[in-house]
Amino acid sequence: MSLARGLGLAATIAAGGALLHAAPAAAFVPALRGRYWPELAGIGAADHVALTFDDGPDPASTPHFLRLLEIRQVRATFFLLGAQAARAPWLVKEIAAAGHEIGVHGWAHRCWLRYGPRRMHDELARAVDTIDRASGQRPQWIRAPYGVFSASSLQAARRLGLTPVLWTCWGFDWTARATARSVLRTVLKDLDGGGTVLLHDSDHAASPGSWRTALAALGPLLDECEHRALRVGPLADHAVGQ
Repeated sequence: MSLARGLGLAATIAAGGALLHAAPAAAFVPALRGRYWPELAGIGAADHVALTFDDGPDPASTPHFLRLLEIRQVRATFFLLGAQAARAPWLVKEIAAAGHEIGVHGWAHRCWLRYGPRRMHDELARAVDTIDRASGQRPQWIRAPYGVFSASSLQAARRLGLTPVLWTCWGFDWTARATARSVLRTVLKDLDGGGTVLLHDSDHAASPGSWRTALAALGPLLDECEHRALRVGPLADHAVGQ
């Protein structure tokens, strides 16, 4: 085989490997995951809504969400970043003590397409162990930052006993232009029984102060779910895939 032909074959193989690595990222498209991967979309019991939060814990914001949820007697699933959990283990413990479920959002808020298999596994294992030590609750669920899974992340999740899940509706609450009204309107546009809602209890990877917008929208969202006779709770009560 000539050098040119050999290099061409190597490039073709490398391109094929890159495509396989990135293929799961297609599930980011809501229409695709809702149709082909309902479990990954977080579609569950028709009379239930799973309430989830990403990017915490954050001592400046997460306690406000915990207080509102306590007042409303609602439990949720918090997808935590390992690095954030390491900075505030007491807050991780407080989330768990309040009866909320804890999932993994990775170690840092970076796109997983950049990670190879070994680094992906090591970072997820580190996040799981950090959260487990702080909360006494080993995570069951995993959600990729930006909603972008890779083949390596799914392989690592399987080895760590984590179930991947995304969402059916979100509020674009992380943007600077978002308002409580726009967040509520955006969530309700796609909210049905069996859906999974994504909001953010931290502005760690968002516009500064954007968590206040999510917090302001949370009460009206719970009111609307109550009006529709929809139970609200964590993914553990959502019967995903059943």
